[in-house]
Amino acid sequence: MDFNSNKAIYLQIAEHVCEHIMLGTWKAEEKIPSVRDLAVQLEVNPNTVMRTYDLLQQKSIIANKRGIGFFLTPDAMQEVKSYRKAQFLEEELPQLFRNIYILGIDLDELQKRYQAFVTQNFNQN
Repeated sequence: MDFNSNKAIYLQIAEHVCEHIMLGTWKAEEKIPSVRDLAVQLEVNPNTVMRTYDLLQQKSIIANKRGIGFFLTPDAMQEVKSYRKAQFLEEELPQLFRNIYILGIDLDELQKRYQAFVTQNFNQN
């Protein structure tokens, strides 16, 4: 995994875990990699992964079953979407709005491009 120097590594690992959940590679109530296994896989300190897992527990995305390991919660997908949506609205959307304003992009053009994007990427039959 290539880490971005602009964001804390544990937050980038949280995004990595959330991506696995949203893509369905990790499913609700399944066991996820141990702290040590994920640290080895991502080539980071186990304490960094533990910090990630602590964050994800606070967000009700994962739960620790003492002596067994970490598991996704039954509502992990919904919790991830809620967490990622809040993150997007607070961090990324203001920057997007700033760029739209500075570049003089009108809402009609933005709406057309958004619809084309959705059609091209999500309405494939």
